[in-house]
Amino acid sequence: MLSDIEIARSAKMKPIMEIAAGLGIQPEDVEPYGHYKAKLSENLYKKLERKPDGKLILVTAINPTPAGEGKTTVSVGLGQAMNRIGKKAVLALREPSLGPVFGIKGGAAGGGYSQVVPMEDINLHFTGDMHAITAANNLLCAMLDNHMQQGNELDIDQRRIMFKRCLDMNDRALRNIVAGLGGKINGVPREEGFQITVASEIMAILCLSSDLNDLKKRIGNILVAYNRSGEPVYARDLNAQGAMTALLKDALKPNLVQTLENTPALIHGGPFANIAHGCNSIRATKLALKLGDYCVTEAGFGSDLGAEKFLDIKCRFAGLKPSCIVLVATIRALKYNGGVPKTELQNENTEALKKGIVNLKTHIENMQKYGVPVVVAINRFPTDTDTEIQIIKDFCKEMNVEASLAEIFTKGGEGGIDLAQKVCAAAEKESCFKPIYDSALPIKEKLEIIAKEIYRADGVVYTGKAEKELDSIIKLGYDNIPVCVAKTQYSLSDDPTKLGKPENFSITVRDVKLSSGAGFVVALTGDIMTMPGLPKKPAAINIDCDGDGNITGLF
Repeated sequence: MLSDIEIARSAKMKPIMEIAAGLGIQPEDVEPYGHYKAKLSENLYKKLERKPDGKLILVTAINPTPAGEGKTTVSVGLGQAMNRIGKKAVLALREPSLGPVFGIKGGAAGGGYSQVVPMEDINLHFTGDMHAITAANNLLCAMLDNHMQQGNELDIDQRRIMFKRCLDMNDRALRNIVAGLGGKINGVPREEGFQITVASEIMAILCLSSDLNDLKKRIGNILVAYNRSGEPVYARDLNAQGAMTALLKDALKPNLVQTLENTPALIHGGPFANIAHGCNSIRATKLALKLGDYCVTEAGFGSDLGAEKFLDIKCRFAGLKPSCIVLVATIRALKYNGGVPKTELQNENTEALKKGIVNLKTHIENMQKYGVPVVVAINRFPTDTDTEIQIIKDFCKEMNVEASLAEIFTKGGEGGIDLAQKVCAAAEKESCFKPIYDSALPIKEKLEIIAKEIYRADGVVYTGKAEKELDSIIKLGYDNIPVCVAKTQYSLSDDPTKLGKPENFSITVRDVKLSSGAGFVVALTGDIMTMPGLPKKPAAINIDCDGDGNITGLF
């Protein structure tokens, strides 16, 4: 069987200008980055302004497990399948981060015969968006430290710096450091730390901005520190927003690529869903809605993280209304939720499947609370038995939810035709989409609603540090903005070891951070880190490049 990278290399890609032309995009609105990828111009938005939107399809999943779910693979396969049944679909996906690529997950461009290409480019430097975000972020940090060094006119308290440097790589050694050592000439010594680029507020801002002016305004609104009198200091007080916007000017433009079957895909922005809001950019999603009859997009990790944030944050800011939610599940993952070790998942185990199916049930119920039709995609693995598949189908029938067996990994779009037909039919039904909470509610009430309605917790507990930070945020007047919860992706709770549907637990908020530029408050729960570390055997040790430039080990 061919590996993902071997399949990707055998693909017959069309020149990117041809993909653009198929969408009705004129050459002057395409900015090529080589033969097979491009950015789309600012003027294209204005040209398409009056064109009606297509239907928005959100792909999400149950809680991820070591057994695999394949949410991106299903998203790509669904887009390909829609085009096979005569629907004009455009994908809107996130850009992979170098941290997971070289860490534990490997590549993030789909898999098998449902991939976006050129796969190596997308997984590595792509069009440089991640680097631009990193540079803009760290420019603000440099200007902040320089201001303190050059007289500190704003009287910034170096003990209350709220904005961190970032790097698009997993590096636990940079979580907590001391900067400015080496004498007076090297700056003001202070505690500092890095977070991964995809968890940065700059990444969130890029993905939530409507245009360059909005981007600049949001950057100016970033809370960077407090002065010694306890008053806030924003990025605009350092006059940093102009230079940062200049660095991000091209990064704000969505990237156009294609799938193995030449379905157009806009890949833009890449915030993590466990520590950020987990959705691709508003600009890419809105552009895909103008260019196609259907926009297929995804939200990171399980529906308790990515989908909740997509529906409560992104849709709220952008005025989006999904027509259908696709919930991806695998029999392997549900058996894992039912207590089967990873080494035994290939064996039929109907009892464990019936026990673990409670996780799927909870995610279905959660998504139905938003008033949008739900379709379950069973992402098939070769070891799945007919008996196990039928159990899932019967269960979904009992819940009055359509289910489809998707074989898109091995068959590409052909293996997702039934799924595409069911999704298109569901998208024609009435959607009464409504966020699960009113953003005008106090922060604690919003967190209570998310914890009880989505995680199924008994309530929320706050540490003393979280209470103190929350008081500061409320005093600044930010009590009425959405909440972005940073939480483990492996469980509905804040404890990664609690599988299935945990009961009798509370969510503990250990810290609260204001992302005033992005427009939301981040609540950190459990042991979640905004700078991940590499595993004992990182994926990087298996990645290589020969003398001819051929990359191996990137899957």
